Amino acid sequence: MNETYHNLLISYDQGTCLITIAREKKLNALNKDTLNELHQALVSAFKDDAVKGILLTGQGQKAFVAGADISEFADFNEEEGRDLAREGHNKVFNLIHESSKPIVAAINGFALGGGLELALACHIRIAATGAKMGLPEVSLGLIPGYGGTQRLTHLVGRGRALEMILSGDMIDAEKALSIGLVNEVVSAEALLSKAQEMLARMYSRSPKALAAAIRAVNASVTPEGYEVEIDEFSGLFGTGEFVEGVSAFLEKRKPNF
Repeated sequence: MNETYHNLLISYDQGTCLITIAREKKLNALNKDTLNELHQALVSAFKDDAVKGILLTGQGQKAFVAGADISEFADFNEEEGRDLAREGHNKVFNLIHESSKPIVAAINGFALGGGLELALACHIRIAATGAKMGLPEVSLGLIPGYGGTQRLTHLVGRGRALEMILSGDMIDAEKALSIGLVNEVVSAEALLSKAQEMLARMYSRSPKALAAAIRAVNASVTPEGYEVEIDEFSGLFGTGEFVEGVSAFLEKRKPNF
């Protein structure tokens, strides 16, 4: 990719596109420019056949993303607020959620408000031991507007989600692990390597099957979930990756996807 970014750092390693939100002095807060750059970086990574997965993190040791840039919408009216939420959903949060390539959030510090919602949109979340997470929007007279009320509920259940959202309080990494908000907690030093290790395991599997699994799991919250699973399952029988996977199993060797 040849794009120039002012608020992101992009690097590549063993099939992974590492996207680092680089506004450390602002605790990596999501302003409009950063969201636009995230959209551009994600679309580029999706189009790049050399990219098998994406790792998303924040610059520095203090914050993954400590929320949205409140100054940008402090004077918004209702219509402007609706446009803000809808544009964010379409350009970034839903884009991540629906990615056919696995996306892992490496939560290296504070993940608050829009920052936690960014992590929630990812397929997997790994947190450093000192990370803290929360949705404090009610203290601003708002609610989460980038999918937080929906994705948090799907992950941790209605009671836990309401407790976090209505209190606006932060929880630590161990609490997040105990309620299913994050998949693993590791030391800050091991965070990126653990995330890369998890992605590497996925890369050894069928890419078409990974994409189908993501679509089927995403459909689990809809009435059509079972039918989507059947369609995705059956569709894989017509792929070369299915033939290779079954042949490798029968021949007792590793598949070459």
